[in-house]
Amino acid sequence: MSKLSRYHMALIGVAVLILLMSLVRVMSGQDDITSSGTFNAALMLSVPIGLAGLGGLWAERAGVVNIGLEGMMVLGTWFAGWAGYQWGFMAALVAGLVAGALGGLIHAVATVTFGVDHIISGVAINLLGPGITRFLSEVFYKEGTAAAAAGAGITTSPAMSSEAPQPSLPLFSTGPDWLGSLERTHWFLVSDLAGILRGLTHEVNVLVILAVLLFPLTFFVLWRTAFGLRLRSAGENPWAAESLGVNVYLIKYVAVVISGAFAGLGGVFLVFVTTKYVEGQTAGRGFIGLAAMIFGNWRPGGLAAGAALFGYADGLQLRSSGARSPVTSFFLFGAILLLIYIAAKVRALLSSGQPAEMVARGTREYNLIAAAAGGMIVLIWLWLTVDQLPNEFVFITPHVLTLLVLLVASQRLRMPKADGVRYRRGEQH
Repeated sequence: MSKLSRYHMALIGVAVLILLMSLVRVMSGQDDITSSGTFNAALMLSVPIGLAGLGGLWAERAGVVNIGLEGMMVLGTWFAGWAGYQWGFMAALVAGLVAGALGGLIHAVATVTFGVDHIISGVAINLLGPGITRFLSEVFYKEGTAAAAAGAGITTSPAMSSEAPQPSLPLFSTGPDWLGSLERTHWFLVSDLAGILRGLTHEVNVLVILAVLLFPLTFFVLWRTAFGLRLRSAGENPWAAESLGVNVYLIKYVAVVISGAFAGLGGVFLVFVTTKYVEGQTAGRGFIGLAAMIFGNWRPGGLAAGAALFGYADGLQLRSSGARSPVTSFFLFGAILLLIYIAAKVRALLSSGQPAEMVARGTREYNLIAAAAGGMIVLIWLWLTVDQLPNEFVFITPHVLTLLVLLVASQRLRMPKADGVRYRRGEQH
């Protein structure tokens, strides 16, 4: 399939997805499914996950497994909060980037120079990040200091002295709020498109715009430049790259430091949202970003889709209120997806050609169709009978759906061949 056709298929997939969401909204009566509030929350929740995933992408494309993203994000949050309350949001941005990059440098020294197992090094950084930040908080935010007088404590910094700007993108969000007017009509598809566009363009944090631009920039650098080719070759076969004159050590160092900087930038975003550092505010987003990267098959476009899926699931969960939780619409959405899957399987089975081939393939295909049909019936029954999920189920349902998507996606994954492999110059494997 050519690059052009892949691009067209992606656009068709997005259009079909929006159509299905609109259909589910009309059938379930849950307007929050495509509301601007849900998509604005989803965008805000997707950004730190996507930035952490970009960090993992840069490192692993160069052959270095980086599960220390969480620790690097923690470093980014603390230093962003510390610099932000003194000098404003620009200082917070720079400090968070540098702190994350230093975390990446530590990981590079351990794994590239000393050959420490990548997983062990990553775990150590995940332990080191919270330990260092707690120590620094006790030193800089103790009672009697200026920071403590400004509202700091052992687990929190003072609020930033200035906030990041939140512009509205031109055309969609300037002048009369015509998108909001269209959204309130609740027309099929039209109001859904208006809600999605309004949520993604109205009062967008400047760091969100930067984060979105980093995805195509990463694709261009890694897949369209000589530097990107060298970096990816270091992750596929570093010894072959070495034979062609590539400085593999330098490439790996650069990639892992950039990886840490991206993770630190994700931490900065969390500080921008809350306007201060709060201990534990990363809440495992570094690990979720790693999962989104794997879901995206180590490519920026797939990573963006994975981060959006996690963010949307969390955003819809936050909007769960009232007599019937919008999370219950996942049951209907899942049933429709299973119906489409069954139709595709039946069509493929009928068009397989020879009767003998149909009989040979039939047992496995029929089992899959039967299982999907059973799952569809269960999901429809749940949608019809369950009005309000307990809070515990509301919290976990989006993540269960995401895990199911990850399980399906795992069948097509291909990681870089030398990802996590210990490299030494001159050795042959």
